[in-house]
Amino acid sequence: MPEPTDVPQEWPVADSSYPYDGGGWVVKLRRDAVRRPGHPDEEPFDRLVVEHPGAAVVLAVDERDRVLCLSQYRHAVGQRLVQLPAGLLDVEGEEPVEVARRELVEEAGYEAAEWTHLISAYSSPGIIGEISHYFLARGLTEVGRGDFEPEHEEAEMEIGWVPRTELRAAVLDGRVHDAHLALALLTAEARGQ
Repeated sequence: MPEPTDVPQEWPVADSSYPYDGGGWVVKLRRDAVRRPGHPDEEPFDRLVVEHPGAAVVLAVDERDRVLCLSQYRHAVGQRLVQLPAGLLDVEGEEPVEVARRELVEEAGYEAAEWTHLISAYSSPGIIGEISHYFLARGLTEVGRGDFEPEHEEAEMEIGWVPRTELRAAVLDGRVHDAHLALALLTAEARGQ
């Protein structure tokens, strides 16, 4: 096993096509015919790649060690999930921490005085190029949502505070299944934050 460090690498692609372009909404599905490096005589193999702009996720913790959580319906899994404020990196040139700041205001109506980058991670690199950037937000002030008008699933979203110890127990007991929430919470705790 090599040193445990990810290494940038690109294998040759013989052909690419877009069987689904997302209809202008968030993702595109790309089909690549990939070749193994150094094996030009082998037939290429197909891989489907979901192109995704990436996301920023916010673990907002107040002075009472409570975590700001959202309860939101997610159609793909057919459940109302406990999640953290998060948003897409869908504005050209906007830094992940700025997306995190914007989403905390839009989804929950809070600003934070302190921002700490926790970790960046790929959600499911076997199929999707999404990378998420996780931030700890402290020094919270309620400011309202401004002119943001939630619609679709966000119009039914509920916001609340959960004691961190209770949230950790819910993750470890399997009552909460959102990977972003688990990764942000457990990373912050592993770092003593």
